[in-house]
Amino acid sequence: MKKYFDVLRKCPLFNGIDDNDLTAMLGCLGAKESEYKKGDTILAEGNPAKYLGIVLVGKVQIERVDYYGNRSILTTIEPSRIFGESFAYAGIKVLPVNVVASEDTEVLLIDARRITQSCSNSCSFHSRMIFNLLNIVARKNLVFHQKIEITSKRSTREKLMTYLLLEVKKSGSNTFTIPYDRQELADFLEVERSGLSAEISKMRKEKILECHRCTFTLL
Repeated sequence: MKKYFDVLRKCPLFNGIDDNDLTAMLGCLGAKESEYKKGDTILAEGNPAKYLGIVLVGKVQIERVDYYGNRSILTTIEPSRIFGESFAYAGIKVLPVNVVASEDTEVLLIDARRITQSCSNSCSFHSRMIFNLLNIVARKNLVFHQKIEITSKRSTREKLMTYLLLEVKKSGSNTFTIPYDRQELADFLEVERSGLSAEISKMRKEKILECHRCTFTLL
């Protein structure tokens, strides 16, 4: 586990916690390291909503699949970031989404109850982690509000431009790389891939943007 300490130090769940406490903390929490291949389901819809995870290596996506099999990507989680906490603490019994490895991935899974319930050792870091969790959940809500802002637009162009402008603000540059290939971007925007590709082609001809693979430039 020590080989991942550089990643764990960047995890907001452990903000303000000394390195000396990190090993003891992971043992107290019963953290379990797991490996997944690209496309593997880490947490499945319908399973108990009791785990949160930390991405150590790779990338995972939170996905929702409707009755007709249409996939919608809610968000992408990269190394040092956590997933599943919003569902684990929402009071729901089962997960309404899937958590899927979008590339070969290693994650740390933690039973969410072991963070909020003081252990028999009365570890001092529990209160700090609860504070960190509140901050994480609040920030995650902002991300989901942005997702609603994007998908509530009527046309494919409006959805795409809203998303790209948010990425410009986040990166601080008109050139940026997104975490999605073309199909994943279509699933995130909740549009057809063919329509998205056609719209990107039109916008390139209109000198609105340039793109190569996952890198975009707004002109």
